Amino acid sequence: MEQREQYMRRAIELARRGIGKVNPNPLVGAVLVKEGQIIGEGYHMQYGGLHAERNAFQSLKDREAARGAELYVTLEPCCHHGKQPPCTEAIIEHGVSSVYVGSNDPNPLVAGKGIKQLEAAGIRVVTEFLKEECDALNPVFFHYITTKTPYVLMKYAMTLDGKIATRTGHSRWVSGEQSRERVQQTRNALTGIMVGIGTVLNDNPRLTCRIEGGRNPVRIICDSKLRIPLSSNVVDTAKEVPTILATIPPHAEYNRFWHEQKEALEAAGVEVLTVRECEGRLDLKDLMAALGEKQIDSILLEGGSTLNYAALQAGIVNRIEAYVAPKFFGGAGYYTPVGGEGVELATEALGCQLVSAETVGEDVLLTYDVRKAVGGDS
Repeated sequence: MEQREQYMRRAIELARRGIGKVNPNPLVGAVLVKEGQIIGEGYHMQYGGLHAERNAFQSLKDREAARGAELYVTLEPCCHHGKQPPCTEAIIEHGVSSVYVGSNDPNPLVAGKGIKQLEAAGIRVVTEFLKEECDALNPVFFHYITTKTPYVLMKYAMTLDGKIATRTGHSRWVSGEQSRERVQQTRNALTGIMVGIGTVLNDNPRLTCRIEGGRNPVRIICDSKLRIPLSSNVVDTAKEVPTILATIPPHAEYNRFWHEQKEALEAAGVEVLTVRECEGRLDLKDLMAALGEKQIDSILLEGGSTLNYAALQAGIVNRIEAYVAPKFFGGAGYYTPVGGEGVELATEALGCQLVSAETVGEDVLLTYDVRKAVGGDS
């Protein structure tokens, strides 16, 4: 069994090579083994391209080499026609004798049907093999395929006294260089990045990925009154980097300005997306539904305290990554990661479940899954 676990861990390692290239598809790796030797391997390399299993078969020098082999695959093989033909067909055609499957596929088009097809063809199938490790590859896909809304990762960096900026608003840099490099990897991995208009007005960021060969996320700016300056970096580069400006229908007092601004933004390459209003602000749940329809399966939320609070209140945040730097800024009431009115009682607090704690350079990265209430379910 230990040797078989090594084969699946190799498949997991291969799957990770697709990070930033396959969204909204899942990360998948596959390894073919015969007589105790790896004879072929593959992974899903890019959206629309061959799936992991077919890439593994393509890597074989001899098409007949897979006959009687074992296949280790991190996700249940697909059994439907999409951009590629079913992987179950390829597995059966190549005469594979056993398939070890890591994660179950929640996609209604698959969801156990792939396993049944293989078993009906006389192939031995072992399910949930290193399931926990395989599941860890695809929280984004599992969320998106079942809800049709993006998986939202809230990220912020703060000092030991909980500040994201000094009393003057200066924030470069709270975290260390290694933490900032880690964030760039996250930008590459997720499809979108979202901030509020306050961040644009205060920092004028580009919100791009600075990894060589990396992928720029789709930039999403929450701006209910279309206050964004046409000279801002995100507008200036909108024809090079996809940019969505999320707003609400104009109120009468600024109707003319809103329409003129919208026209100018669209001319600059910005997509202006109008969503429902909720208490004078963007309805973030409606925004998530609209972004999901655009196949934006994941979002890195790098908001200020106002947007972070609104996102938590709306229940759209799935995970939090908090980088804690070994320093103090001091100052009462200044610049915390989450603002808003706050709760009155400790029992009303939003709860989180610790996923991991690790050092990144001199900083500590705390990762949490968000729960609906303290002591509640995830």
